[in-house]
Amino acid sequence: MTIQRRDCLTWLSALGLAPHSIAFASPDQAKLAIQTLVGDKIVQTGRVILDIPPLIENGNSVVMTLQVESPMTQQDYVKSVHVLAEGNPLPHILSAYFTPRSGRAQVMSRVRLAENQRVWAIAQMSNGSFWRGYADTLVTTSACTEER
Repeated sequence: MTIQRRDCLTWLSALGLAPHSIAFASPDQAKLAIQTLVGDKIVQTGRVILDIPPLIENGNSVVMTLQVESPMTQQDYVKSVHVLAEGNPLPHILSAYFTPRSGRAQVMSRVRLAENQRVWAIAQMSNGSFWRGYADTLVTTSACTEER
């Protein structure tokens, strides 16, 4: 079967007109993403401080600060942190990796948030343990849903 260029362009243009909806992650998908990160290890609460404003006027550019309490020595340091949002189209927002030479485990960034949701931060320590923290947010103008 040979597909003509003209037919292909017609099908592609029709595809752009097809109705579509924006899918958001669910808390279950975020938990599955966390489970994928940590495997069968237990995630402890504490040591992770996630600072996001509780009320966000515009979800397109949300200031986020994340820090993990750690001495950052050769024996005890943060290997990585992962930030996940329950209500974004894709739950994984960012990952950052550290070494003892990083000095401190801190990340400051701007992120996009689609709706009112809980944002999780998971830290993996050098000894293999995992720690978590979270922040709940109310978003008045959603991001991640704009059609261009």
